[in-house]
Amino acid sequence: MDRHTPMHALPEEIQKMLPEDKVCKYCGVSYLILHEFKAMEEKVKAMEKEMKFYQGSVGREKRLQEKIKSLSQDLEQYKIDNKSKTESKIYFRVMCRLEVEHCQLKEQMPNSQHSVSEPYIGL
Repeated sequence: MDRHTPMHALPEEIQKMLPEDKVCKYCGVSYLILHEFKAMEEKVKAMEKEMKFYQGSVGREKRLQEKIKSLSQDLEQYKIDNKSKTESKIYFRVMCRLEVEHCQLKEQMPNSQHSVSEPYIGL
């Protein structure tokens, strides 16, 4: 907090006042510093509120880091699963194409050339 240094001395009439006349009868605080005291109280309240926010931030950050880690792992698993599914689809398409070509070749060949040991490509 900035410290206020008065540029001028207190007026003489205030300096001559009795101490009982310069202090609050209820709290005992000098009227001359009461406004500074109130301003300081407001700053303390604001700082306490800010501290409460930051006290919870460590826990919040830890939970968010765990969530990020979990989501990253999920993303990697989805990528792996997707790649596996894509590879399975490609394999299925290639096998279908080979089966079709095999059938076409079989139809084009004369019957006499078919043998019992023809290779069969199954799915």
